[in-house]
Amino acid sequence: MVKCGKLFYIFAHYHKFKLLNSIIGTYECKVDAKGRLLLPAPLKKQLAGSLQDGFVLKRSVFQPCLELYPMSEWNLMMQKINKLNRFVKKNNDFIRRFSAGVKVVEIDNLGRLLIPKDLTVFAKITKDIVVNSAINIVEIWDKELYEKAIDDSVVDFADLAEDVMGNVNDDDNGIS
Repeated sequence: MVKCGKLFYIFAHYHKFKLLNSIIGTYECKVDAKGRLLLPAPLKKQLAGSLQDGFVLKRSVFQPCLELYPMSEWNLMMQKINKLNRFVKKNNDFIRRFSAGVKVVEIDNLGRLLIPKDLTVFAKITKDIVVNSAINIVEIWDKELYEKAIDDSVVDFADLAEDVMGNVNDDDNGIS
């Protein structure tokens, strides 16, 4: 009976950890004059398992926003990037640009994240921001830029959804 209890604990602990890889929510927040962001309580609760390991904050590749990676997610990304051959110029250029401005950050005891000045400038963050889940990471946006990025008049979301998800099905082979 005790063995079953331990097995259940390991199973539950493993699945709890795995669920942290899916972050949920979009929150409107403010950054103070020092560049500190008070994380919303529901987001802080979702990230609780990652608080002791820290986070990596970086520029987004495609958008004028920041990406907050729990350290476990960052390490998974680095495993992929470390497979690139650094003697291929394109790979080396990509690595340099991808890692530009990367910072290790922590969330303090009050639930605040200090956004470094260079990253604040890159993302044009002033005071009003949006913190948005992006599956396994968190995006940090200037509110006005976020509203422009999700504006349906710029991109037809229905067409985009069909293009991206139209061939995905439940058996993971991508064929409908």
